[in-house]
Amino acid sequence: MPATDLDLLHETALEAGEIARRFWREDPQVWDKGGDDPVSEADFAVDTHLKQRLLAARPDYGWVSEETADDMSRLDRERVFIIDPIDGTRAFVAGEKTWAHSLAIAEAGRIIAACVYLPVRDKLYLARKGGGATLNGASVMASERGELDGATVLSPKVSFRPEFWTAGPPPVERHFRPSLAYRMALVAEGRFDAMMTLRPAWEWDIAAGALLVAEAGGEVTDRRGRPLTFNSPARQTEGVVTAGGAVHAALLSGLA
Repeated sequence: MPATDLDLLHETALEAGEIARRFWREDPQVWDKGGDDPVSEADFAVDTHLKQRLLAARPDYGWVSEETADDMSRLDRERVFIIDPIDGTRAFVAGEKTWAHSLAIAEAGRIIAACVYLPVRDKLYLARKGGGATLNGASVMASERGELDGATVLSPKVSFRPEFWTAGPPPVERHFRPSLAYRMALVAEGRFDAMMTLRPAWEWDIAAGALLVAEAGGEVTDRRGRPLTFNSPARQTEGVVTAGGAVHAALLSGLA
């Protein structure tokens, strides 16, 4: 059995990558969950493997996953797995490379171990509470940019509608990646200055990324500046804003 929870997440993420790659660019079966939200047979195969593997190793932990029916008994568990089998399914189905496995463990509402793995891009992000964040074994740090003007921000276009800002959208350079977990990992890596989404965010999309950013020295809150909590009854947060301290504060102050 793996020595630590992070070791367990690391090992099972690599296994998930092997399973997913068997389906990638092989015309997997796809269904629409509604609202143009696809799910593929690869999502289900990975989810099944992760649930069996992780709960066999930690049977007293609860379970939250995008592709598993919710079991409210998780609310009574001290520790809970929060899993997105494939984050960026639309990109996966299209044969693109930017999709990820997102695995995290929450204890009393806070993430204590996290893994974001991009099998095709060979990028493995790991973080342990109080132990820093790494990419392929090397330590990473979030951007220390001191001003918002000109900052690089990973965000969907909708976040920059004028009605979301007190004085209009800020003069930043907007970018996008399909996987929300990967967007947060890129902020932890320091490749981009910030990431934000103003719509409600599912916990499985952001749990691992939240710890990566925090352990890389960045700030992580909801859109109103409140700390994120996980394993909530609704399994959602009120948006997410992540960045280095100065840029994070500037984004929050400009939001309506």
